[in-house]
Amino acid sequence: MTRLDSSIHHVSVSTPDGPFSVVANDSHVLASGWTWDIAALLKLIHPELREFTGESAPDAGAPPAPVRAPGPAGRASVLDQAAEAVAAYYAGDTAAVDGVPVKQRSGPFREQAWEVLRQVAPGAPLTYAGYAERAGRPRAVRAAAGACAMNAAALFVPCHRVIRTDGGLGGFRYGVQIKESLLRREAAPAPSLRADPRPESPAR
Repeated sequence: MTRLDSSIHHVSVSTPDGPFSVVANDSHVLASGWTWDIAALLKLIHPELREFTGESAPDAGAPPAPVRAPGPAGRASVLDQAAEAVAAYYAGDTAAVDGVPVKQRSGPFREQAWEVLRQVAPGAPLTYAGYAERAGRPRAVRAAAGACAMNAAALFVPCHRVIRTDGGLGGFRYGVQIKESLLRREAAPAPSLRADPRPESPAR
C-alpha cells in the first residue's frame, strides 16, 4: 500500500463516465481521473509534490472512503471545490473546472504546455499540431503529445481537448470512450473512434 503524506487528501465521486477521483494538497489538485485507484493517481504526481509517510492509500478495486482536507474558516477545501466543479461540469457547466487550482511539475516546456491546455475552451478542440504551435514550439508535435500523456490532472487540465490531425481521437489514459463522451458533452464534433491503444499519441 502507498503511504500518503498528512497534507495530501483524496475524494472520489460518481459521474456518468464512471468514478472520478481527486488527490490534492491543501492548496492545489495534484492528480485526478476516472478511477477508484488512489495509489495509481499518486504515482502520476511528481516526486517533489508528494511524500508517502502517513496514511495508507486504499487498494484498487474498491471505492475509497473520502478523505477531505479541512479548508480555512469560511472557505471550502480544494477537494470540495474540485468535487463541486466536477458535479457542475456534468450538470452542463463545462467551464466549471477551469478555476480549480492545479499544480504539476516537469520541465519548462511541459509546464508551459499544461498551462496552454487550461486555456483551450470547451467545444473548441485543438489538433496535436495546433497544440504544439500554441505552446510555442510548432515543430514539437511529439513533445506536445507527451505533455498530454503525462498530464496527471485529467479534466482540470483538459488534455481530452487535443485530437489527431487525421481526424481520430488519439489516445487517452482513461479510455477513448470517455474522451469521446467528454467531447460530445462539450458540444464538440467528436471524431470517429480511430484510437491509438497507447495513453496518448501525436498527430501524424
